[in-house]
Amino acid sequence: MAYNLLKGKRGIIFGALDEKSIAWKTAERVHEEGGTFVLTNAPIALRMGSINKLAEKTNSKVIPADATSIEDLEKLVDEAVKELGGKIDFVLHSIGMSINVRKGKHYTDQNYDWTAKGWDVSAGSFHKTMQVLYKKDAMNAWGSIVALTYMAAQRVFPDYNDMADNKAYLESIARSFGYFFGRDKKVRVNTISQSPTPTTAGQGVKGFDGFIAYAEKMSPLGNATAQECADYTITMFSDLTKKVTLQNLYHDGGFSNMGVSDGVMEAFVQENE
Repeated sequence: MAYNLLKGKRGIIFGALDEKSIAWKTAERVHEEGGTFVLTNAPIALRMGSINKLAEKTNSKVIPADATSIEDLEKLVDEAVKELGGKIDFVLHSIGMSINVRKGKHYTDQNYDWTAKGWDVSAGSFHKTMQVLYKKDAMNAWGSIVALTYMAAQRVFPDYNDMADNKAYLESIARSFGYFFGRDKKVRVNTISQSPTPTTAGQGVKGFDGFIAYAEKMSPLGNATAQECADYTITMFSDLTKKVTLQNLYHDGGFSNMGVSDGVMEAFVQENE
């Protein structure tokens, strides 16, 4: 069901790769709610994905950009404002990558060149994106910037590797830059800490199916799906959340406040009988 929550609003959506991705589903929901946007991803990701299909479905333009490149981001923002006919109301940062994870390097044996690259893509790019938007005064007042994160930023998930550090840094950037964006431009900045979700990127983490099964047993409402995350993101883009900023918002079925659940205890007891 659509409510016209984003009628007349313009945005940029980073990171839609395929139909499994949260950014993809968010783009579909923005379109349903009356918003217009440009889609962007790194050139290599565009070759790997099927983003043109999404662009056609949502009447959107695809503008390639390496989110770690200030030059690319400046061109992206200029083109987006021109294409959409005005300043930006919402931005979704749905970008994350760890070469250490992809190459199977253990957290205690990192390749630091890979670590630096993963940090730049996963967290540094968020600061760079906001810096470009801020300096260009490209956001409308009461606009909303959202980045996707995961609870490994606060708690230990051993196989999440250096992505946990990246997400912690990402969340810190949201708070720190969010202060200045709020004070100076009346723009709100938040992160959404989503349940483990079977996206193409997420499934690269060792033991990811175990993450999902464990979180499902722990969460009183069960894991939040990618579609449900898209729905939540829509509310953060809308005028219904105008005073929510500097927050890390858990969207995880209650997992973040659980110590243990009956389901997990039952599985543990059965295993030890």
